[in-house]
Amino acid sequence: MIIYGRNAVREALRSGRRPVTEIWAAETVSTEPWLAALPDVTIHGGEEIASRCGSEDHQGVCADAGEYRYVPAAELLEGPDPLIVVLDQVQDPQNLGAVCRTAEAVGAAGVVIPERRSAEVTPAAVKASAGATEWVPVARVRNVADFLAEAKKAGCWCYGAALGDGAVDYLEPDYSGGCVLVLGAEGAGLRPRVAASCDQLVTLPMRGSLDSLNISAAAAALLYAIASRRA
Repeated sequence: MIIYGRNAVREALRSGRRPVTEIWAAETVSTEPWLAALPDVTIHGGEEIASRCGSEDHQGVCADAGEYRYVPAAELLEGPDPLIVVLDQVQDPQNLGAVCRTAEAVGAAGVVIPERRSAEVTPAAVKASAGATEWVPVARVRNVADFLAEAKKAGCWCYGAALGDGAVDYLEPDYSGGCVLVLGAEGAGLRPRVAASCDQLVTLPMRGSLDSLNISAAAAALLYAIASRRA
């Protein structure tokens, strides 16, 4: 996988979770302290870097980071009182990356995505996450509802983000203990079976003229509220 962008490449180097074997950088970027001492940096022009990574949004650097390594979903349930984010068929890699960035910032145990009809951890997602995907574990599961059942068996309480009847205000729960936050696809929201698998649905108040938030914005608001309550 060729990742690109300053934060993406820097965090891949810092985390050490996968080998970074080759770095292409513009001359101005190659002199930055985090790159200057590395032996595997070669200098290239912006067009060459864009051609190599497939994006003009490279910020003057790209790197070969090998295959992204997903973790087993069961591993996320092993720690004490984990906070886990589940994305139900979120298909935009920018949204996946943004949610991973917030999940990492609040100290979540990991992010879970389905194997089908979902964005994967691509170079675009890594860039959107500002390199957070190199730190926060991401797991893929065959069936989201089945994972929620396993999470419940492990002692977690599952909260689904939703609009409409049956959802309580997001500040009402205390979110203590093992906690799973489930967010649905852009536009469609949670699928019925996934919503039914949640212990409780929560909603953010919409006091303006719009009736919903972008999933990454909703995730940020909910995760920081949850982190605050759990603290």
